[in-house]
Amino acid sequence: MDFLKSILDFFLHLDDHLKEMIADYGPWIYLILFLIIFVETGLVVMPFLPGDSLLFTAGLFARAGELNLALLLFLLFIAAVLGDNTNYWIGRKLGLKVMKWKVRGRPLVKQKYLDKTNEFYEKHGTKAIIMARFVPIVRTFAPFVAGIAEMKYRRFFSYDVLGGILWIGGLTTAGYLLGEVDFIRNNIDLVCLGIVLFSVLPMVFKFVQGRMQKKSKP
Repeated sequence: MDFLKSILDFFLHLDDHLKEMIADYGPWIYLILFLIIFVETGLVVMPFLPGDSLLFTAGLFARAGELNLALLLFLLFIAAVLGDNTNYWIGRKLGLKVMKWKVRGRPLVKQKYLDKTNEFYEKHGTKAIIMARFVPIVRTFAPFVAGIAEMKYRRFFSYDVLGGILWIGGLTTAGYLLGEVDFIRNNIDLVCLGIVLFSVLPMVFKFVQGRMQKKSKP
């Protein structure tokens, strides 16, 4: 419970925490932000870091002159692409082997499910890689699953770069451009919470849709 409270507090008071970090660490803040984005996108065990709201808030601080926008965009884009690529290769080199582990003579995951995953990424992989960037938790697992599905690397990389440009550039620049709006500047906590809620709406919608479809089946 304490861990969850700490995460919630970090989300709800992200601007205060970031301001303290800038004051405490000076130019090292760029490395810290780099590592946060890299870990969220690169390690499948760390999907709960505040990617979207962090990017937006960093843009607000860039507008206030406390961070350099160009340096932010460059470093965080590199972090996002490196993270996704690390996750992809972990999935491709280790994930598939783990999926094929046998328990009492049976594979942990049946081959037909692996084949379906592979088929899904062949058909929808490019769209999934780009759209996953904007959905918390999903963006951490998407490159890992793409690796397990053995999605062609050149295809993955090209769309991953495009997704990284849209995600990093879009949210950070949005924070920078909206940094002079009084309501946003004075209610950063509410804005960050709104970003988080808006980001998870697609997952909630899909979940509800899936439940309704199951209930409608005879």
